[in-house]
Amino acid sequence: MEEKKEWCVYIVVCSDGSMYTGITTDPERRIIEHNDSKKGAKYTRNRRPVNLVYSEILPDRSSASKREYYIKKLSRTEKLKLIDP
Repeated sequence: MEEKKEWCVYIVVCSDGSMYTGITTDPERRIIEHNDSKKGAKYTRNRRPVNLVYSEILPDRSSASKREYYIKKLSRTEKLKLIDP
């Protein structure tokens, strides 16, 4: 039986002050990709460097995707409250 991976929803702040939300099973690797490789999101490529400001662990990809969708719909002000309550 395959081991279940935890998923992480994360928010990074880009060099222009904008925010990007994504999901991954390896946040450390993903931030490196956003900053240093073509594997990073197209959105963040011209906004490097990015800094991780928020992460949340979820039990599976489905939960992480739903949470990502919810966070992406939040206003900037609401995201800032989530990051620094």
